[in-house]
Amino acid sequence: MREVETIVLLLVVVVVLVILARRLNVPYPIPLVLGGLALGFVPGLPHVAMPPDLVLLVFLPPLLYSESLTLSWRDLRANLRPIGMLSIGLVAMTTLFVAVTAHALIPGLPWAAAFVLGAIIAPTDEVAVSAIAERLPMPQRLLIIIEGESLLNDAVSLVLYRLATAAVVTGAFSWLSGGFNFVLASVGGVGIGLTVGAGIGWIRRRLTPDPLIENTISLLTPFMAYLPAETVHVSGVLAVVATGLYLGRQGPRFVTSATRLQAGAMWRMIDFLLNSLLFILLGLQLRSILDRLAGHSWTMLVTEAALLSLCVILTRIILVVPASYLPRLLSRRGRAQGAFPPWQETIVTAWTGIRGGISLAAALAIPLVTQGGKAFPQRDMLIFLTFAVILSTLVVQGLSLPTFIRRLSLKEDEDVGREETDARLQAAQAGLARLNQMAETEDLPDEVVADLREHITNRTQRFEARTSGSANKEYEARAAIYRRLRHEIVSAERKTVVSLRDTSAISDEVMLRLQRALDLDEQRLAAEEEGDEEGG
Repeated sequence: MREVETIVLLLVVVVVLVILARRLNVPYPIPLVLGGLALGFVPGLPHVAMPPDLVLLVFLPPLLYSESLTLSWRDLRANLRPIGMLSIGLVAMTTLFVAVTAHALIPGLPWAAAFVLGAIIAPTDEVAVSAIAERLPMPQRLLIIIEGESLLNDAVSLVLYRLATAAVVTGAFSWLSGGFNFVLASVGGVGIGLTVGAGIGWIRRRLTPDPLIENTISLLTPFMAYLPAETVHVSGVLAVVATGLYLGRQGPRFVTSATRLQAGAMWRMIDFLLNSLLFILLGLQLRSILDRLAGHSWTMLVTEAALLSLCVILTRIILVVPASYLPRLLSRRGRAQGAFPPWQETIVTAWTGIRGGISLAAALAIPLVTQGGKAFPQRDMLIFLTFAVILSTLVVQGLSLPTFIRRLSLKEDEDVGREETDARLQAAQAGLARLNQMAETEDLPDEVVADLREHITNRTQRFEARTSGSANKEYEARAAIYRRLRHEIVSAERKTVVSLRDTSAISDEVMLRLQRALDLDEQRLAAEEEGDEEGG
């Protein structure tokens, strides 16, 4: 029961800290990190620790899968060069620079353990950046690059992490063997991921539509990719990412609307809870870690943490800025691809090196002992420094990023709104064509066909006006009035349904079914309003 009470307490703390973040208008990972740190020093709280292997198994697969499901393959392919440079080149160089810095700063830290630390804090955190960016105007291409980098650099850094950890545990490392294992782990992980994705897709296409069953399969999918890959000693992380990208691309062909609505809410909740619990979990463990570091002076610990954080931040700035322009300057093909990226976007990219949940999970998953039975060298120090870097980047870069974005006058792409409006137009035209076809071949009531035709025609005309760049104010005004009236109607219907339940005129089961229909109607209106704002 003690464990259950602790989990409930942690979830209560998460809720309180996220509410505080909303009130203060700051990204929620920041108060979670600070709250986790404070919580670790509350007297009487139990020491909470998870076995290292269990940390990776519980946290990594669902976190990576939820990110990869929503990443656009088209946009990823279109921005493959900058994403590849950030997720492979920058991760490798950050791992190297951090390892060199840590080895020089920390007396007695072996090179292999220094590379473990470098691989842990090399990847950036998309959750923390998204928590900031979603409230600010940013170009779509920049968002895609940041999200794509975060997803792929998680995979690359964790492959490096596995290799470095194995070198510490076994006490042996060969560059030739390490390079071969890196390629094998990467190719094998992607291969298993695509195979699992294709298999899951084949199964789900043949299932009778049932949101509960389908989303249970969806919840199990990242583990079905991760576990086989890890069993054959290839990258489970890349397997999960490949599976997510495949099903994110193929899913719209066979996933029903009810399943999709339920899955979206489910994965947002899982993503939020796992990231939140990671920060709190680290805070609870940090107390005992600092106790074991009692032999080190606070001055030395703070100095090492500050210098390592500075190394991480400066490495990204130093490498991102030239990497954004040199390839185009030095390559004829690069110059032929078009204009240089705006300097404002380059600055924001260089400043979005916030670390977060994946680094936490990797740090907590460091093995306790080596093959020889000795303690993993300076494990507590590595976890402490990981926490320090996460805290530094969240506070320094996370709090200042909104100011950077506003001062640089970044704006959302108009093309995104036009693309959505054009898609809505084509969908409405297809619907109208299908209605006319059915009206000609079936004996349908004229008043029903006329009502539907008028509704679709009004939408089509509004989208056509937007697409041509001359939005008709009459259509926009009518649409706004329509949505306002629908909101009022839904509100009145909902109050009536609850009143009928209160007077026992209907059962709770009937009320819940009617409420669901009204909720879906309200969500549809909210989606239309969001689309109109972006398109308008």
